Amino acid sequence: MSSLTEKDRPIVQLLLNAGTCPRCILRFCCVGSQMLYRHPHKDLMKDLQEFLKNSQEKEDTGCLDVADPPCKRIRLEHREEGADDLNHNGAILQLPSADGGNAAMESSAGKVCNVCLGILQEFCEADFVKKVCQKVNSADYQFTSFVFSVSLPPQLSVRERAAWLGVKQQMRNLGLPLAKDDIVQLKEAYKWIIHPQLSEELGVPADGKSLFEVSVVFAHPETDEECHFLATACPDCFKPAKNKQSVFTRMAVIKALERIKEEDFLKHFPCPPSSPKNLCDALEIQCNNGAVFVAGRYNKYSRNLPQTPWIIDGERKLESSVEELISEHLMAEFKADSFNFSSSGREDVDVRTLGNGRPFAIELVNPRRIHFSAEEMRRLQQAINDSSDKIQVRDLQLVTRSAIGRMKEGEEEKTKTYSALIWTDKAIQREDIAFLDDIKELKLDQKTPLRVLHRRPLAVRCRLIHTMKSEYIDEHHFRLHLKTQAGTYIKEFVHGDFGRTKPNIGSLLNRTADILELDVESVDVDWPPTLAD
Repeated sequence: MSSLTEKDRPIVQLLLNAGTCPRCILRFCCVGSQMLYRHPHKDLMKDLQEFLKNSQEKEDTGCLDVADPPCKRIRLEHREEGADDLNHNGAILQLPSADGGNAAMESSAGKVCNVCLGILQEFCEADFVKKVCQKVNSADYQFTSFVFSVSLPPQLSVRERAAWLGVKQQMRNLGLPLAKDDIVQLKEAYKWIIHPQLSEELGVPADGKSLFEVSVVFAHPETDEECHFLATACPDCFKPAKNKQSVFTRMAVIKALERIKEEDFLKHFPCPPSSPKNLCDALEIQCNNGAVFVAGRYNKYSRNLPQTPWIIDGERKLESSVEELISEHLMAEFKADSFNFSSSGREDVDVRTLGNGRPFAIELVNPRRIHFSAEEMRRLQQAINDSSDKIQVRDLQLVTRSAIGRMKEGEEEKTKTYSALIWTDKAIQREDIAFLDDIKELKLDQKTPLRVLHRRPLAVRCRLIHTMKSEYIDEHHFRLHLKTQAGTYIKEFVHGDFGRTKPNIGSLLNRTADILELDVESVDVDWPPTLAD
Protein backbone atom coordinates (compact mmCIF):
# COMPACT_ATOMS: atom_id res chain seq x y z
CA MET A 1 0.00 0.00 0.00
CA SER A 2 1.27 3.46 -0.89
CA SER A 3 3.06 5.32 1.88
CA LEU A 4 3.15 2.32 4.27
CA THR A 5 6.47 0.66 5.05
CA GLU A 6 7.61 -2.37 7.04
CA LYS A 7 7.91 -0.34 10.24
CA ASP A 8 4.15 0.35 10.03
CA ARG A 9 3.26 -3.37 10.00
CA PRO A 10 3.01 -3.78 13.81
CA ILE A 11 0.76 -0.71 14.04
CA VAL A 12 -1.47 -1.94 11.20
CA GLN A 13 -1.80 -5.43 12.71
CA LEU A 14 -2.49 -4.17 16.22
CA LEU A 15 -5.16 -1.67 15.20
CA LEU A 16 -6.88 -4.11 12.85
CA ASN A 17 -6.99 -6.66 15.64
CA ALA A 18 -8.53 -4.01 17.94
CA GLY A 19 -11.31 -3.13 15.46
CA THR A 20 -9.93 0.05 13.91
CA CYS A 21 -11.09 1.04 10.42
CA PRO A 22 -8.59 1.29 7.53
CA ARG A 23 -8.74 5.06 7.30
CA CYS A 24 -7.97 5.50 11.00
CA ILE A 25 -5.07 3.08 10.55
CA LEU A 26 -3.73 5.35 7.81
CA ARG A 27 -4.09 8.29 10.19
CA PHE A 28 -2.13 6.50 12.92
CA CYS A 29 0.59 5.65 10.39
CA CYS A 30 0.74 9.39 9.53
CA VAL A 31 -0.15 8.79 5.88
CA GLY A 32 -0.66 12.20 4.28
CA SER A 33 -1.81 11.14 0.81
CA GLN A 34 -5.33 12.50 0.40
CA MET A 35 -6.13 10.17 -2.51
CA LEU A 36 -5.61 7.06 -0.39
CA TYR A 37 -8.31 8.11 2.07
CA ARG A 38 -10.77 8.48 -0.81
CA HIS A 39 -10.45 4.83 -1.85
CA PRO A 40 -13.52 2.72 -1.01
CA HIS A 41 -13.54 1.16 2.43
CA LYS A 42 -13.52 -2.41 1.09
CA ASP A 43 -10.60 -1.66 -1.20
CA LEU A 44 -8.60 -0.24 1.67
CA MET A 45 -9.24 -3.39 3.71
CA LYS A 46 -7.98 -5.52 0.83
CA ASP A 47 -4.95 -3.26 0.40
CA LEU A 48 -4.08 -3.57 4.08
CA GLN A 49 -4.40 -7.36 3.87
CA GLU A 50 -2.13 -7.41 0.83
CA PHE A 51 0.30 -5.08 2.61
CA LEU A 52 0.55 -7.40 5.62
CA LYS A 53 1.06 -10.40 3.34
CA ASN A 54 3.73 -8.71 1.23
CA SER A 55 5.51 -7.11 4.15
CA GLN A 56 6.72 -10.52 5.25
CA GLU A 57 8.53 -10.95 1.94
CA LYS A 58 9.87 -7.43 1.36
CA GLU A 59 11.65 -4.81 3.37
CA ASP A 60 9.45 -2.05 1.95
CA THR A 61 6.40 -1.83 -0.25
CA GLY A 62 6.88 0.38 -3.29
CA CYS A 63 3.80 1.98 -4.79
CA LEU A 64 2.95 5.16 -6.55
CA ASP A 65 2.91 7.96 -3.96
CA VAL A 66 0.57 10.90 -4.41
CA ALA A 67 2.07 14.31 -3.81
CA ASP A 68 -0.21 16.24 -1.45
CA PRO A 69 0.27 19.31 0.72
CA PRO A 70 1.60 18.63 4.24
CA CYS A 71 -1.24 17.61 6.50
CA LYS A 72 -2.08 18.94 9.93
CA ARG A 73 -1.22 16.66 12.83
CA ILE A 74 -2.64 16.33 16.29
CA ARG A 75 -0.22 15.61 19.12
CA LEU A 76 -1.59 12.81 21.22
CA GLU A 77 0.71 12.90 24.19
CA HIS A 78 3.55 14.62 25.96
CA ARG A 79 6.55 12.32 26.18
CA GLU A 80 6.64 10.80 29.66
CA GLU A 81 9.06 8.28 31.06
CA GLY A 82 8.28 5.51 33.47
CA ALA A 83 4.67 4.79 32.56
CA ASP A 84 3.70 1.14 32.95
CA ASP A 85 3.31 -0.85 29.74
CA LEU A 86 -0.03 -2.18 30.88
CA ASN A 87 -3.60 -1.71 29.82
CA HIS A 88 -6.34 -0.98 32.35
CA ASN A 89 -6.52 -4.66 33.30
CA GLY A 90 -2.76 -4.94 33.69
CA ALA A 91 -2.38 -7.19 30.62
CA ILE A 92 -0.03 -6.84 27.65
CA LEU A 93 -1.76 -7.15 24.29
CA GLN A 94 -0.06 -9.56 21.92
CA LEU A 95 0.87 -8.60 18.37
CA PRO A 96 -0.95 -10.89 15.92
CA SER A 97 0.81 -12.73 13.17
CA ALA A 98 0.02 -12.03 9.52
CA ASP A 99 -2.53 -14.83 9.50
CA GLY A 100 -4.02 -13.54 12.73
CA GLY A 101 -4.18 -10.09 11.22
CA ASN A 102 -6.14 -11.40 8.25
CA ALA A 103 -8.59 -13.11 10.56
CA ALA A 104 -8.97 -9.93 12.57
CA MET A 105 -9.63 -8.03 9.37
CA GLU A 106 -12.39 -10.38 8.31
CA SER A 107 -14.05 -10.24 11.73
CA SER A 108 -13.80 -6.45 12.00
CA ALA A 109 -14.87 -5.63 8.43
CA GLY A 110 -18.47 -5.02 9.51
CA LYS A 111 -17.74 -3.52 12.92
CA VAL A 112 -17.97 0.10 13.96
CA CYS A 113 -14.48 1.57 14.23
CA ASN A 114 -13.26 1.73 17.81
CA VAL A 115 -11.58 5.10 17.20
CA CYS A 116 -13.70 7.24 14.81
CA LEU A 117 -17.01 5.58 15.83
CA GLY A 118 -17.95 5.12 12.18
CA ILE A 119 -17.36 8.67 10.92
CA LEU A 120 -14.68 7.50 8.46
CA GLN A 121 -16.85 4.54 7.50
CA GLU A 122 -20.57 5.06 6.82
CA PHE A 123 -20.44 8.85 6.83
CA CYS A 124 -17.99 8.93 3.93
CA GLU A 125 -20.30 6.99 1.65
CA ALA A 126 -22.31 8.41 -1.26
CA ASP A 127 -25.66 7.94 0.53
CA PHE A 128 -24.68 10.29 3.35
CA VAL A 129 -23.19 12.83 0.94
CA LYS A 130 -26.49 12.86 -0.97
CA LYS A 131 -28.37 13.35 2.30
CA VAL A 132 -26.23 16.41 3.10
CA CYS A 133 -26.70 17.83 -0.40
CA GLN A 134 -30.46 17.29 -0.28
CA LYS A 135 -30.53 19.33 2.94
CA VAL A 136 -28.46 22.09 1.30
CA ASN A 137 -30.57 22.20 -1.85
CA SER A 138 -33.86 22.18 0.02
CA ALA A 139 -32.72 25.22 2.06
CA ASP A 140 -32.67 27.25 -1.19
CA TYR A 141 -29.48 29.24 -0.62
CA GLN A 142 -27.54 31.18 -3.24
CA PHE A 143 -23.82 30.28 -3.11
CA THR A 144 -20.86 29.93 -5.46
CA SER A 145 -18.61 27.93 -3.11
CA PHE A 146 -18.82 26.33 0.30
CA VAL A 147 -16.80 25.65 3.42
CA PHE A 148 -17.48 22.40 5.25
CA SER A 149 -17.27 22.14 9.03
CA VAL A 150 -17.80 19.18 11.31
CA SER A 151 -18.44 18.94 15.05
CA LEU A 152 -17.19 15.71 16.61
CA PRO A 153 -18.10 14.04 19.92
CA PRO A 154 -15.47 14.96 22.54
CA GLN A 155 -14.95 11.31 23.48
CA LEU A 156 -13.23 10.75 20.13
CA SER A 157 -10.18 12.51 21.58
CA VAL A 158 -10.19 10.06 24.49
CA ARG A 159 -10.40 7.08 22.13
CA GLU A 160 -7.60 8.41 19.94
CA ARG A 161 -5.38 8.77 23.00
CA ALA A 162 -6.27 5.26 24.13
CA ALA A 163 -5.55 3.76 20.71
CA TRP A 164 -2.20 5.56 20.54
CA LEU A 165 -1.18 4.37 23.99
CA GLY A 166 -2.07 0.83 22.90
CA VAL A 167 0.24 1.21 19.91
CA LYS A 168 2.95 2.69 22.09
CA GLN A 169 2.75 -0.19 24.57
CA GLN A 170 3.05 -2.81 21.86
CA MET A 171 5.99 -1.13 20.20
CA ARG A 172 7.77 -0.93 23.55
CA ASN A 173 6.99 -4.58 24.23
CA LEU A 174 8.47 -5.55 20.87
CA GLY A 175 11.50 -3.34 21.41
CA LEU A 176 10.68 -1.33 18.29
CA PRO A 177 11.20 2.44 18.01
CA LEU A 178 8.22 4.74 17.76
CA ALA A 179 9.48 7.83 16.00
CA LYS A 180 6.27 9.84 15.83
CA ASP A 181 3.80 10.84 18.51
CA ASP A 182 1.21 12.55 16.33
CA ILE A 183 -1.43 11.47 13.81
CA VAL A 184 -3.48 12.97 10.99
CA GLN A 185 -6.47 14.78 12.49
CA LEU A 186 -9.79 13.02 12.01
CA LYS A 187 -11.45 16.25 10.82
CA GLU A 188 -8.80 16.76 8.19
CA ALA A 189 -8.99 13.20 6.89
CA TYR A 190 -12.79 13.43 6.81
CA LYS A 191 -12.67 16.63 4.76
CA TRP A 192 -10.18 15.07 2.34
CA ILE A 193 -12.78 12.42 1.65
CA ILE A 194 -15.97 14.46 1.76
CA HIS A 195 -14.93 17.66 -0.06
CA PRO A 196 -14.63 16.20 -3.58
CA GLN A 197 -17.95 14.38 -3.20
CA LEU A 198 -19.77 17.47 -1.96
CA SER A 199 -18.21 19.61 -4.69
CA GLU A 200 -19.33 17.21 -7.40
CA GLU A 201 -22.84 16.86 -6.00
CA LEU A 202 -23.36 20.60 -5.33
CA GLY A 203 -21.57 21.75 -8.47
CA VAL A 204 -19.39 24.35 -6.70
CA PRO A 205 -15.85 24.20 -5.23
CA ALA A 206 -14.89 23.88 -1.59
CA ASP A 207 -13.20 27.08 -0.39
CA GLY A 208 -11.91 27.70 3.12
CA LYS A 209 -12.76 31.40 2.74
CA SER A 210 -16.30 30.87 1.50
CA LEU A 211 -19.10 32.66 3.36
CA PHE A 212 -21.48 29.72 2.83
CA GLU A 213 -20.98 27.04 5.48
CA VAL A 214 -22.29 23.50 5.48
CA SER A 215 -21.90 21.90 8.90
CA VAL A 216 -22.55 18.46 10.34
CA VAL A 217 -22.85 17.79 14.07
CA PHE A 218 -22.07 14.22 15.18
CA ALA A 219 -22.95 12.60 18.48
CA HIS A 220 -22.50 9.14 19.97
CA PRO A 221 -24.79 8.64 22.99
CA GLU A 222 -23.48 5.12 23.65
CA THR A 223 -20.05 6.45 24.63
CA ASP A 224 -21.00 9.86 26.06
CA GLU A 225 -19.83 8.95 29.57
CA GLU A 226 -16.33 7.95 28.49
CA CYS A 227 -15.05 11.47 29.22
CA HIS A 228 -16.36 11.58 32.77
CA PHE A 229 -13.29 10.09 34.46
CA LEU A 230 -11.33 13.13 33.27
CA ALA A 231 -13.46 15.41 35.45
CA THR A 232 -12.23 13.53 38.52
CA ALA A 233 -8.60 13.50 37.38
CA CYS A 234 -8.55 17.12 36.13
CA PRO A 235 -11.48 19.02 37.71
CA ASP A 236 -10.02 22.43 36.85
CA CYS A 237 -10.50 21.74 33.14
CA PHE A 238 -14.27 21.44 33.36
CA LYS A 239 -15.98 24.69 34.24
CA PRO A 240 -19.72 25.32 33.65
CA ALA A 241 -20.40 27.83 30.85
CA LYS A 242 -23.61 29.76 30.18
CA ASN A 243 -23.92 28.71 26.55
CA LYS A 244 -22.81 25.10 26.93
CA GLN A 245 -25.17 22.26 27.78
CA SER A 246 -22.32 20.09 29.08
CA VAL A 247 -18.97 20.82 30.70
CA PHE A 248 -17.47 18.05 28.55
CA THR A 249 -16.66 20.20 25.54
CA ARG A 250 -14.04 19.15 23.03
CA MET A 251 -11.59 21.83 24.17
CA ALA A 252 -12.07 20.93 27.84
CA VAL A 253 -11.43 17.25 27.09
CA ILE A 254 -8.31 18.03 25.05
CA LYS A 255 -7.02 20.24 27.88
CA ALA A 256 -7.59 17.45 30.40
CA LEU A 257 -5.85 14.89 28.15
CA GLU A 258 -2.82 17.18 28.03
CA ARG A 259 -2.67 17.27 31.82
CA ILE A 260 -3.50 13.70 32.86
CA LYS A 261 -0.57 11.37 33.45
CA GLU A 262 -0.26 8.31 31.26
CA GLU A 263 -0.47 5.85 34.12
CA ASP A 264 -3.62 7.53 35.44
CA PHE A 265 -5.24 7.37 32.01
CA LEU A 266 -4.42 3.66 31.69
CA LYS A 267 -6.14 2.92 35.00
CA HIS A 268 -9.45 4.25 33.72
CA PHE A 269 -9.62 3.48 30.02
CA PRO A 270 -8.87 0.37 27.89
CA CYS A 271 -5.94 0.67 25.49
CA PRO A 272 -6.74 0.20 22.68
CA PRO A 273 -10.43 1.05 23.13
CA SER A 274 -13.17 -1.49 22.56
CA SER A 275 -15.51 -1.39 19.55
CA PRO A 276 -18.93 0.20 20.11
CA LYS A 277 -22.17 -1.41 19.06
CA ASN A 278 -23.57 1.60 17.22
CA LEU A 279 -22.45 4.20 14.70
CA CYS A 280 -22.37 7.91 15.42
CA ASP A 281 -25.56 9.89 14.84
CA ALA A 282 -25.55 12.88 12.50
CA LEU A 283 -27.61 15.06 14.83
CA GLU A 284 -27.72 18.15 12.64
CA ILE A 285 -26.97 19.11 9.07
CA GLN A 286 -27.02 22.89 8.92
CA CYS A 287 -26.41 25.63 6.35
CA ASN A 288 -25.45 29.20 7.03
CA ASN A 289 -24.62 32.07 4.72
CA GLY A 290 -22.36 34.88 5.86
CA ALA A 291 -24.07 38.17 6.56
CA VAL A 292 -24.84 40.60 3.76
CA PHE A 293 -24.69 44.36 4.39
CA VAL A 294 -26.95 46.93 2.77
CA ALA A 295 -26.39 50.68 3.18
CA GLY A 296 -28.14 53.87 2.14
CA ARG A 297 -29.46 57.17 3.46
CA TYR A 298 -32.94 57.77 4.83
CA ASN A 299 -35.17 60.81 5.21
CA LYS A 300 -37.77 60.87 7.98
CA TYR A 301 -40.73 63.17 7.40
CA SER A 302 -42.89 62.25 10.39
CA ARG A 303 -42.74 63.80 13.85
CA ASN A 304 -44.36 60.72 15.31
CA LEU A 305 -41.94 58.01 14.21
CA PRO A 306 -38.99 56.66 16.24
CA GLN A 307 -35.83 55.46 14.55
CA THR A 308 -36.04 52.05 16.27
CA PRO A 309 -39.01 50.30 17.93
CA TRP A 310 -40.11 52.32 20.96
CA ILE A 311 -40.84 49.88 23.76
CA ILE A 312 -41.03 50.84 27.44
CA ASP A 313 -41.52 48.18 30.14
CA GLY A 314 -42.51 45.68 27.49
CA GLU A 315 -45.20 47.95 26.04
CA ARG A 316 -44.93 49.27 22.50
CA LYS A 317 -45.58 53.00 22.27
CA LEU A 318 -45.81 53.55 18.51
CA GLU A 319 -46.80 51.13 15.77
CA SER A 320 -43.72 51.41 13.56
CA SER A 321 -40.20 52.80 13.20
CA VAL A 322 -37.69 53.82 10.55
CA GLU A 323 -35.81 50.59 11.13
CA GLU A 324 -38.86 48.42 10.54
CA LEU A 325 -40.16 50.31 7.50
CA ILE A 326 -36.83 49.72 5.77
CA SER A 327 -35.89 46.27 7.05
CA GLU A 328 -39.18 44.49 6.37
CA HIS A 329 -38.57 44.79 2.62
CA LEU A 330 -34.92 43.78 2.86
CA MET A 331 -35.73 40.77 5.04
CA ALA A 332 -38.31 39.56 2.52
CA GLU A 333 -36.07 39.97 -0.54
CA PHE A 334 -32.87 38.60 0.97
CA LYS A 335 -34.77 35.86 2.85
CA ALA A 336 -32.69 36.46 5.97
CA ASP A 337 -33.18 35.06 9.46
CA SER A 338 -32.73 38.39 11.25
CA PHE A 339 -31.14 41.82 10.91
CA ASN A 340 -29.13 44.44 12.79
CA PHE A 341 -29.74 48.13 12.10
CA SER A 342 -27.16 50.88 12.63
CA SER A 343 -26.90 54.50 11.57
CA SER A 344 -24.74 57.61 11.82
CA GLY A 345 -26.40 58.98 14.94
CA ARG A 346 -30.13 59.09 15.59
CA GLU A 347 -32.94 61.62 15.80
CA ASP A 348 -35.70 61.85 18.40
CA VAL A 349 -39.16 60.59 17.62
CA ASP A 350 -40.43 64.17 17.00
CA VAL A 351 -37.47 65.26 14.85
CA ARG A 352 -37.49 65.13 11.07
CA THR A 353 -34.44 64.24 8.97
CA LEU A 354 -34.38 66.21 5.74
CA GLY A 355 -31.78 67.16 3.13
CA ASN A 356 -29.68 64.30 1.82
CA GLY A 357 -30.71 62.04 4.69
CA ARG A 358 -28.96 60.07 7.42
CA PRO A 359 -26.53 57.23 6.54
CA PHE A 360 -27.63 53.79 7.70
CA ALA A 361 -26.56 50.17 7.32
CA ILE A 362 -28.41 46.91 7.86
CA GLU A 363 -26.73 43.57 8.51
CA LEU A 364 -28.84 40.73 7.12
CA VAL A 365 -28.09 37.54 9.02
CA ASN A 366 -28.00 34.19 7.21
CA PRO A 367 -29.60 35.39 3.94
CA ARG A 368 -30.77 32.79 1.42
CA ARG A 369 -30.44 35.23 -1.46
CA ILE A 370 -27.23 37.25 -1.80
CA HIS A 371 -26.89 38.27 -5.45
CA PHE A 372 -28.65 41.48 -6.51
CA SER A 373 -28.00 43.56 -9.60
CA ALA A 374 -27.95 47.37 -9.49
CA GLU A 375 -31.34 47.42 -11.17
CA GLU A 376 -32.80 45.03 -8.58
CA MET A 377 -31.50 47.24 -5.79
CA ARG A 378 -33.14 50.27 -7.43
CA ARG A 379 -36.45 48.40 -7.58
CA LEU A 380 -36.09 47.40 -3.93
CA GLN A 381 -35.42 51.04 -2.99
CA GLN A 382 -38.53 52.10 -4.90
CA ALA A 383 -40.62 49.45 -3.13
CA ILE A 384 -39.54 50.84 0.25
CA ASN A 385 -40.34 54.40 -0.81
CA ASP A 386 -43.75 53.42 -2.21
CA SER A 387 -44.73 51.65 1.00
CA SER A 388 -44.80 54.71 3.28
CA ASP A 389 -44.99 58.51 3.16
CA LYS A 390 -43.15 58.71 6.49
CA ILE A 391 -39.71 57.83 5.13
CA GLN A 392 -37.72 57.72 1.90
CA VAL A 393 -34.41 55.99 1.20
CA ARG A 394 -31.76 56.78 -1.39
CA ASP A 395 -28.41 55.34 -2.53
CA LEU A 396 -29.45 51.82 -1.47
CA GLN A 397 -26.53 49.48 -2.19
CA LEU A 398 -24.62 46.39 -1.10
CA VAL A 399 -21.49 47.16 0.95
CA THR A 400 -18.81 45.23 2.83
CA ARG A 401 -18.58 44.84 6.59
CA SER A 402 -15.38 46.88 6.68
CA ALA A 403 -16.98 49.77 4.77
CA ILE A 404 -19.50 50.31 7.59
CA GLY A 405 -16.61 51.54 9.73
CA ARG A 406 -16.55 54.73 7.65
CA MET A 407 -20.08 55.53 8.76
CA LYS A 408 -19.20 55.08 12.43
CA GLU A 409 -16.02 57.13 12.12
CA GLY A 410 -18.12 60.06 10.94
CA GLU A 411 -20.34 60.09 14.02
CA GLU A 412 -17.87 62.10 16.10
CA GLU A 413 -15.65 63.64 13.42
CA LYS A 414 -18.23 65.19 11.09
CA THR A 415 -20.69 68.07 11.44
CA LYS A 416 -24.47 68.19 11.40
CA THR A 417 -26.81 70.99 10.39
CA TYR A 418 -30.10 71.67 12.15
CA SER A 419 -33.08 73.98 11.92
CA ALA A 420 -34.83 74.79 15.22
CA LEU A 421 -38.10 76.69 15.77
CA ILE A 422 -37.64 78.54 19.06
CA TRP A 423 -40.10 80.26 21.42
CA THR A 424 -39.19 82.94 23.99
CA ASP A 425 -41.25 84.08 26.96
CA LYS A 426 -40.32 87.75 26.48
CA ALA A 427 -40.92 89.63 23.29
CA ILE A 428 -37.97 89.90 20.91
CA GLN A 429 -37.06 92.12 17.98
CA ARG A 430 -34.75 91.30 15.08
CA GLU A 431 -31.86 93.13 16.70
CA ASP A 432 -32.23 91.05 19.87
CA ILE A 433 -31.17 87.88 18.04
CA ALA A 434 -28.92 89.31 15.34
CA PHE A 435 -25.77 88.86 17.46
CA LEU A 436 -26.20 85.07 17.28
CA ASP A 437 -25.13 85.18 13.63
CA ASP A 438 -21.70 86.51 14.66
CA ILE A 439 -20.93 83.75 17.16
CA LYS A 440 -18.42 81.22 15.86
CA GLU A 441 -17.07 78.04 17.46
CA LEU A 442 -19.11 78.42 20.64
CA LYS A 443 -17.95 75.91 23.25
CA LEU A 444 -20.59 74.08 25.28
CA ASP A 445 -20.40 72.00 28.44
CA GLN A 446 -23.27 69.52 28.25
CA LYS A 447 -24.05 67.35 31.22
CA THR A 448 -25.93 64.19 30.20
CA PRO A 449 -29.53 65.36 29.53
CA LEU A 450 -32.18 64.30 32.01
CA ARG A 451 -34.25 62.75 29.20
CA VAL A 452 -31.51 60.25 28.28
CA LEU A 453 -29.96 59.74 31.72
CA HIS A 454 -31.69 56.37 32.03
CA ARG A 455 -29.66 54.99 29.09
CA ARG A 456 -26.51 57.13 29.00
CA PRO A 457 -23.77 57.45 31.65
CA LEU A 458 -23.57 60.69 33.60
CA ALA A 459 -20.82 62.83 32.11
CA VAL A 460 -20.01 66.36 30.99
CA ARG A 461 -19.38 66.47 27.23
CA CYS A 462 -17.64 69.36 25.50
CA ARG A 463 -19.28 70.23 22.18
CA LEU A 464 -18.97 72.99 19.58
CA ILE A 465 -21.57 75.14 17.85
CA HIS A 466 -19.65 76.06 14.70
CA THR A 467 -22.07 78.65 13.28
CA MET A 468 -25.60 80.00 13.81
CA LYS A 469 -27.95 81.99 11.59
CA SER A 470 -31.18 83.43 12.97
CA GLU A 471 -34.45 83.97 11.08
CA TYR A 472 -36.94 86.31 12.83
CA ILE A 473 -40.61 85.24 12.72
CA ASP A 474 -42.51 87.28 15.31
CA GLU A 475 -42.16 88.68 18.82
CA HIS A 476 -42.02 85.27 20.43
CA HIS A 477 -40.70 83.01 17.66
CA PHE A 478 -37.61 82.71 15.52
CA ARG A 479 -35.88 79.96 13.57
CA LEU A 480 -32.23 79.17 14.21
CA HIS A 481 -30.03 77.34 11.71
CA LEU A 482 -27.06 75.68 13.38
CA LYS A 483 -23.98 73.83 12.21
CA THR A 484 -22.65 71.78 15.12
CA GLN A 485 -20.23 69.11 16.12
CA ALA A 486 -21.77 65.65 15.88
CA GLY A 487 -23.18 64.53 19.22
CA THR A 488 -24.42 67.95 20.31
CA TYR A 489 -27.76 67.91 22.16
CA ILE A 490 -29.65 70.68 20.31
CA LYS A 491 -32.82 70.73 22.43
CA GLU A 492 -30.76 71.18 25.57
CA PHE A 493 -28.70 73.94 23.93
CA VAL A 494 -31.96 75.84 23.39
CA HIS A 495 -33.70 75.47 26.77
CA GLY A 496 -30.66 74.78 28.96
CA ASP A 497 -31.95 71.57 30.61
CA PHE A 498 -32.21 73.26 34.02
CA GLY A 499 -28.70 74.63 33.71
CA ARG A 500 -27.10 71.32 32.66
CA THR A 501 -26.02 72.80 29.29
CA LYS A 502 -23.94 75.99 29.50
CA PRO A 503 -24.16 78.36 27.74
CA ASN A 504 -27.57 77.99 26.09
CA ILE A 505 -29.92 80.13 23.98
CA GLY A 506 -31.90 81.15 27.08
CA SER A 507 -28.78 82.41 28.85
CA LEU A 508 -27.47 84.12 25.72
CA LEU A 509 -30.78 85.98 25.21
CA ASN A 510 -31.32 86.47 28.96
CA ARG A 511 -34.80 85.03 28.85
CA THR A 512 -36.59 81.69 28.90
CA ALA A 513 -36.40 79.84 25.60
CA ASP A 514 -37.83 76.55 24.45
CA ILE A 515 -37.76 74.51 21.27
CA LEU A 516 -40.98 73.80 19.38
CA GLU A 517 -39.68 71.94 16.33
CA LEU A 518 -36.35 70.51 15.26
CA ASP A 519 -35.20 69.25 11.86
CA VAL A 520 -31.93 67.63 10.87
CA GLU A 521 -31.02 69.37 7.62
CA SER A 522 -27.81 67.47 6.84
CA VAL A 523 -25.51 64.79 8.24
CA ASP A 524 -22.11 65.53 6.75
CA VAL A 525 -20.82 61.97 6.45
CA ASP A 526 -19.58 61.18 2.95
CA TRP A 527 -20.89 57.62 2.97
CA PRO A 528 -22.29 55.55 1.37
CA PRO A 529 -21.29 56.63 -2.14
CA THR A 530 -23.93 58.60 -4.02
CA LEU A 531 -25.55 56.58 -6.81
CA ALA A 532 -26.72 57.93 -10.14
CA ASP A 533 -30.48 58.08 -10.51
